[in-house]
Amino acid sequence: MTVLLSTILTLSVLGILAAVILYFVAQKFKVEEDPRIDDVEKMLPGANCGGCGFPGCRGLATALVESDDISALYCSVGGDECMGKIADYLGKAAPKKEPQVATVRCGGTCEKRPRTNSYDGATSCAIASSLYVGETGCAYGCLGYGDCVVACAFDAIKINPETGLAEVDADKCTACGACVAACPKGVIELRKRWPKNRAIYVSCVSKDKGAVTMKACKAGCIGCRKCEKVCEFGAITIETIEIAPTFINRGPQLSLFVALIYLMNSINFS
Repeated sequence: MTVLLSTILTLSVLGILAAVILYFVAQKFKVEEDPRIDDVEKMLPGANCGGCGFPGCRGLATALVESDDISALYCSVGGDECMGKIADYLGKAAPKKEPQVATVRCGGTCEKRPRTNSYDGATSCAIASSLYVGETGCAYGCLGYGDCVVACAFDAIKINPETGLAEVDADKCTACGACVAACPKGVIELRKRWPKNRAIYVSCVSKDKGAVTMKACKAGCIGCRKCEKVCEFGAITIETIEIAPTFINRGPQLSLFVALIYLMNSINFS
């Protein structure tokens, strides 16, 4: 009994001593944080979407408090109203930004862009894009496997089963840019938020020559300049872009062999 009590007493003393030491160490090396960071974080929407370039709202709040110039910092979810309140609280100039919305620049529906093969691999645009051009003859169009849908934290983008294309709900979109970063084909862009059904943009990003584009997709832009000629306001221009030739990365033969096997198992050509 005496041994048990002495053991408990010894452990208790050691625990108290360790707690006291840790307390003084924490006080010695503690980092003072501006209390305004908590207030600014509460003013932010709390979406933690990463659209501002920080991993979460806490990171943006810290940057807003510590930066003298906050013109380059912006929360697309909160918008001008949110940034205005924060700027007034901090006594700084509020950054303003034109409202934007994610735009899918691909009009190659299943009807206009016929499939030439069937992909049976992992349902991921990133994986499919790293293996080959896709199920159609267009190497630039939307793959429709939904990486953008997974990346969106606001349920603002869906894959239309009839068209096979990603579609954005402008009312839900906050222009955080997560879908833009998730698209390996680069067909999603952040563009000016237009009134409903009045957005004007070229729904094609193909860089192939006209004949190749027409064969792959009936909705593809071939750069014929007809739209440029008929526009009375000079609002449309056709620009020639020099495209650097791409070469196959000639890695180890084993890796190439494995990739070929995966392709053969994943693709059923029609």
